[in-house]
Amino acid sequence: MSHAWTQNLLYLALLLGLTYPLGTFMARVLEGERTFLHPILGPLERGLYRLMGIKEEEDMGWKAYAWSITLIKLLGLVAVFLLMKAQAVLPLNPEHQANVATDLSFNTAVSFITNTNWQAYSGETTLSYLTQMLGLTVQNFISAATGIAVLVALIRGITRRSAAGLGNAWVDLVRSVLYILLPLSTVFALFLVSQGLIQNFSAYVHTVGGQVLAMGPAASQVAIKMLGTNGGGFFGVNGAHPFENSSPLSNFVQMLSILLIPASLCLTFGHMVKDRRQGWALLAAMTLIFVGALSVCTQAEVKGNPALTPLGVNQVASVVAGAEQPGGNMEGKELRFGPAGSALWATATTAASNGSVNAMHDSFTPLGGLVPMWLMQLGEVVYGGVGSGLYGMLMFALVGVFIGGLMVGRTPEYLGKKVEAFEMKMASIAILLPCAAVLIGTAISVLVASAVASVSNPGPHGFSQILYAWSSASNNNGSAFAGLNANTHFYNYGLAVAMLIGRFGTLWPVLAVAGSLVKKKHTPEGLGTLPTHTPLFIGVLVGVVLLVGALTFIPALALGPIAEHLTLRSIR
Repeated sequence: MSHAWTQNLLYLALLLGLTYPLGTFMARVLEGERTFLHPILGPLERGLYRLMGIKEEEDMGWKAYAWSITLIKLLGLVAVFLLMKAQAVLPLNPEHQANVATDLSFNTAVSFITNTNWQAYSGETTLSYLTQMLGLTVQNFISAATGIAVLVALIRGITRRSAAGLGNAWVDLVRSVLYILLPLSTVFALFLVSQGLIQNFSAYVHTVGGQVLAMGPAASQVAIKMLGTNGGGFFGVNGAHPFENSSPLSNFVQMLSILLIPASLCLTFGHMVKDRRQGWALLAAMTLIFVGALSVCTQAEVKGNPALTPLGVNQVASVVAGAEQPGGNMEGKELRFGPAGSALWATATTAASNGSVNAMHDSFTPLGGLVPMWLMQLGEVVYGGVGSGLYGMLMFALVGVFIGGLMVGRTPEYLGKKVEAFEMKMASIAILLPCAAVLIGTAISVLVASAVASVSNPGPHGFSQILYAWSSASNNNGSAFAGLNANTHFYNYGLAVAMLIGRFGTLWPVLAVAGSLVKKKHTPEGLGTLPTHTPLFIGVLVGVVLLVGALTFIPALALGPIAEHLTLRSIR
């Protein structure tokens, strides 16, 4: 299994190597500096401002900024909902897909505007091409852009001195889409087409044997689904479908694209606060947690199912990147990718708020399945979603400096701004509100007969299916233990509420923190200031993230994957 670790090392080397150039480029875009794309896209940007009546120089307070972001989210919710309810009479529907049920339409609309992309349906049997493109793909761009915009507002709150505004939300959204997301997605979509992904408006192919091959504009949606940490697949089985993920090379590059922008934004942060060490420190903290989680998941999956050992079963061999890989846990996995490629994807997709899959997480070993669940429960801050991961980690950083400041008897400071009671209250809400939604939702689900009836496995694994669903929804991930039938009134409405809490329950407190910090004067660094770029602070930050996750979710995890693991080990 040495190739599995070689793949992981290559992945990390390429990911970290690409963060600096992309992070620097994004910083220049978000600060309004000229880039090589401006001669082409600059006139379009200015035209959009004139069309929408946007004054580029207008500065918004935090409430106006938050309401602007909320407004575009609500408009997106209405648009997607209406598209799904009316798709039967709209064009680009060659398979004559019917209108979608109200509860599923609401769940899906909420899912895509919150960057969750939870899918209680199969796209090829439920949605028209128009709904997939005009509804879901558009929201993939907008939801990712809003994450970047909120992050930029928070950075301005930290860097500006005694100011009132956080910038213009509409300008930040336009620049994020126009200069970052759209160019990257265009190049990536062309690469995916070269690898065999489909991009057409053809009718489905019905073979003589009765098999149906779904068609459609898949590559364009897959590109932004991955780069924007969205994750919603064009097809029901997502990245396991050959038309959505065709080869080991396509698989590796798609995995790389999941974390590319979130990791690079750490360097964007360092550039914008005029201290690149700060960005590297945040990236180091995220990487330490990611490497630990990836190691556990990879080892659990390549080692295989211990219950099969005493039976003398020789597990199927698979091929990964051209190298033979004997054994491993092959249940629910593609032979093209095997346990190693599946474990890396599962770890990356849940470290980010991506949620796409190339294997069924429900079929992972107990410890292999615990890793993606736990990464979501940490708050999607280990790289995390585009923008949202870093602003979530910055909330943990504020908690870290607050604890450090109390230990040395000084007022806590972060990059020259005092961290006081209001910031701690808002940071606590942003961190703990999604956690509460997970635990309360899970508790209600195990008490409601119709919710329990959706579980496909009894015992600890069934509990894990429920816990995973609420962890995924509240933390805006979107992946699932697919054994849970989530297309019910209870889960469609309940999980939609959790998605809204996870997105807006974090977004508003973060902007409130930004609004408070931007008004504060800059305090020069003194002898009692805790440096936030050192290995010591990296250790403090990692400790805070892990401590919150452990205290909040270890009891629930003990009832699910941990109990299942111990049961499995006792069979030997």
